[in-house]
Amino acid sequence: MVSRELRLLIWLFLIHCVGIYLFTKGFLLSRLSLSNRNSCAHDACTSLATHKRAVILVIDALRFDFISDHPPEPPSPYHHNVLTLPQELTAAHPNHSFIFNAHADPPTTTLQRIKGLTTGSLPTFVDVGESFAGSAIYEDSLLHQVVAAGRKVALAGDNTWVTLFPDFFDHNMSFPFDSFNVEELHTVDEGVISNLIPLVENHSKSWGLAIGHSLGVDHAGHRVGPDHPVMKTKLEQMNDFLAEVVRAIDEDTLLVLLGDHGMDRTGNHGGDSALETMSAVWVYSKGAALSQGSTSLPSSILPTTVFPGETVPHRFIQQIDLVPTLSLLLGLPIPFNNLGSVIPELFNRHVGGPGVHKALELNADQIKQYLDTYRASPSGGELDGYWAELSDSWLSTQTASSDDSLTASMEFNYLTLSTCRALWAQFSLILISAGLAVIAASIAAAYCVYSFLGEDAKRWDELLEKRFSSSLKAGATGLALGGIAYFPLQNLLEGVHFHHAILFGGAIASTLTMTFTCRPSFDRHLMTSIPVILILHTLCFASNSFVIWEDRIVLFLCITSLVPSLLTGFTAPTPRLRYRILGFSVLFAVCVRLIAISTICREEQHLYCAVTFYVSPTSSSPPVLALLLAPPVAFAMPYVIRRVLGISKSDKGLAVLFLPWILTFALIAGTAFWVLEWAHSTEFFGDGINSWFRLTRTVLARLSFGVAVFGSITLWWTSPICLEIQTEIREESQSVDARVPKSQQDQTTQVTVLGFSNAFGSPYLVFWTIFLSVVWQCTQLTGQVVLGLATVALLAHLEVVDSVRDVHGLTDAFASSKPSMALDLHALKRELSFSEVVPLALLAIHTFHGTGHQPTIPAMQWKTAFMFTSTVSFPFSQLTVIINTLGPHFLIGLASPLLVLWNLPPLPPPRGLVSSSLRAGLGFMLYFTIILLGSATCATVLRRHLMVWKIFAPRYMFAAVSVVAIDIGVVVGVGIGVSRVRERIEKIFKAMA
Repeated sequence: MVSRELRLLIWLFLIHCVGIYLFTKGFLLSRLSLSNRNSCAHDACTSLATHKRAVILVIDALRFDFISDHPPEPPSPYHHNVLTLPQELTAAHPNHSFIFNAHADPPTTTLQRIKGLTTGSLPTFVDVGESFAGSAIYEDSLLHQVVAAGRKVALAGDNTWVTLFPDFFDHNMSFPFDSFNVEELHTVDEGVISNLIPLVENHSKSWGLAIGHSLGVDHAGHRVGPDHPVMKTKLEQMNDFLAEVVRAIDEDTLLVLLGDHGMDRTGNHGGDSALETMSAVWVYSKGAALSQGSTSLPSSILPTTVFPGETVPHRFIQQIDLVPTLSLLLGLPIPFNNLGSVIPELFNRHVGGPGVHKALELNADQIKQYLDTYRASPSGGELDGYWAELSDSWLSTQTASSDDSLTASMEFNYLTLSTCRALWAQFSLILISAGLAVIAASIAAAYCVYSFLGEDAKRWDELLEKRFSSSLKAGATGLALGGIAYFPLQNLLEGVHFHHAILFGGAIASTLTMTFTCRPSFDRHLMTSIPVILILHTLCFASNSFVIWEDRIVLFLCITSLVPSLLTGFTAPTPRLRYRILGFSVLFAVCVRLIAISTICREEQHLYCAVTFYVSPTSSSPPVLALLLAPPVAFAMPYVIRRVLGISKSDKGLAVLFLPWILTFALIAGTAFWVLEWAHSTEFFGDGINSWFRLTRTVLARLSFGVAVFGSITLWWTSPICLEIQTEIREESQSVDARVPKSQQDQTTQVTVLGFSNAFGSPYLVFWTIFLSVVWQCTQLTGQVVLGLATVALLAHLEVVDSVRDVHGLTDAFASSKPSMALDLHALKRELSFSEVVPLALLAIHTFHGTGHQPTIPAMQWKTAFMFTSTVSFPFSQLTVIINTLGPHFLIGLASPLLVLWNLPPLPPPRGLVSSSLRAGLGFMLYFTIILLGSATCATVLRRHLMVWKIFAPRYMFAAVSVVAIDIGVVVGVGIGVSRVRERIEKIFKAMA
């Protein structure tokens, strides 16, 4: 039967999920995709065609400066002036060859960029979630138009294309390769080269579009970063490959080279920094000149930009501009949903009139047709506020003189693009408000239960059960009322669906019922226990600067949270307690400060931040110090934990077997995995040794994970006790006469229980270390050192909390007329203060930053997706990335019962053990849910802020997943760990009694 505390925690977790879901649906909307297909009347499209076919070469993550003729100063020897063919041909044939700096709309992930490159449409913020599991594209696209024209499409490379266009590639000309094996730098590229070159040389009449998508540059960036000899090798290979393609194509074939996105200084991507969004585009015609300079083009339609670190401006386009441009160059209709603009230089020739005028006219007509269709759709009301401006801009294109028509048409296109960018960042304030209301109600309910459990009610379990039952009944009623109220109000609730209404009704009714039935009494103590640090932390989210520098702020708050304990330590009644409190507080502070040495920098921090988590800002390899420290830390952690348990002599029983053998193996195996990964990434040992490295670390990861998840948990569940019971028979004579025989002397049996004083805390700590070993395996080497420091800090805080309670107990005893009775009562009951929760809650966030994370997409450590296999494997790849990212939060949530269980003896039976453990878990859930409410509220208020999608929205998303991780940790800890420990301990001491 499920315990009442587990049911309560699951209920609160589900309420949090409802609030997060409603807010997210209102804050992160998706765009409407129209299924219409475009077509051209007569020869409107074909009159601008210059080529019969095209080869599109996608070099994944090809950043603009990789092909720039004026790279940043000083140039990198590893990725600048290495891929030189585009600049050489552009200098030699300026009317046939064009290089562009192309803006790739975020999120800068391959799947989203392929969507943009083929449809000309914009992604939405939440589309990044599809990067691991894309769905087929059904809207009009360049590939749809090629096939509709009776031409075939060939592919060699990234299999994401097959996922998005499952029925478009000719079976005999399709050579897809797995795209997510970032450790494989050569197989896909060699496959593209060996299959695409023969297609271009020998079968050019068989296809209308050939796509080659190589991955080596992207994978080299993820593995070792752009400043590494491996990157230079890959770019040299791509340069040679380009030369072969240029040699193989005929004069009727257009060649387009592009990067789907860029990469940041560490080789990662996914965000919206300049380095990630500035991708390379090169268009080359071996035959007809693309530009003949027949018209002097106005500079207003030829924007330029300067790449970071460069001094010379380059021609700047939107990446989606390739869609209408390629369509018209191939004589095809522009895809219906396109928002890109034709590239004027490529039509600057005379085709029965100025070609650029015709191209822009067709382009503007297509965009106007899209706008008209969108406005007539169910989502058309979104355009109402913009329609007058769009209509005026369109009218100007129709009335402009021939000299001004180019500028007018391009301005209309740009206005439409910027309007749609703003439009698809629209918000549903109704759903946002509903989500905020549910989150706030969950905080109120959790706080009321937290306060109720601290009131020392004798029959708390019965009372809480009754109130919880009432809240569930109210929730069921709220579900029904929400559904009933939806139908008469649905016309007023734009964007709200039936399931939104019932979820909101059920969650609000349930939480409000719990709040009113458990509401606390407001007294002076409540006013003096306001969590100032939590309030300050929450207010930080109102400032983009504070969000950017949250890692430094959390460090300060974490150290500051020790002040109450230090004040108690200075006034402790005995030297032993004073030294323990001050000593362990200093140890906690030292560990926290050492964790802060490991840093990963946000883009906005780079001028004032040095990356130490990796060997350099442009690499994803561990620093030498981490390579040296991680193995001894893995060896030392079980010893440190056992020494701490030895203080209370609770290093017996299960701890004797588990800590020195099983835990040590799991931690060392996790460290060995990442050492082998580093050795593999250096490419120093050759393919033969590297394949052995891959096999060895895969076996290590699977074995250690299996031992931790299955073996350790099974062993702990069977016998979780860390006690040693010793019996000794003593013979006592009642006579001093030595002539009395021994048989007439009394014999007594003395039972000694080693580990008695920490009977509850020690087995739970062993339970916690099982999950520590799992997170350890999914954490890179620098992060493993940080996890070791965080574990020591956790243990130090537990000792501080225990010593502070002893001080309070002695103080109460000295003030009591019956000191011995006061001490006994203090030992029976474990009172929890919210100030004891705050340092560990901050430690979770601090450890998150120390293990190489920031609340940004580029900071995700995608390497961990390939621990168990060399390619993406559902669900293991997703699971390991989640553990790597949210492991610190889960571990701290799981550790919450230790605040109650630590150094708690089993006799006399402790009073309120379950309620205090539940209260500790609720304290952690409260802290992070209030953080969630603060970040969500600030993101809502600042939703029109320039940095909303760069700073505030990612911080909200991180707060949301953090709440989920903390909730799951508390549910597992209180609902499973505490229940099992309590059951086994009570059984043993009942038997002894």
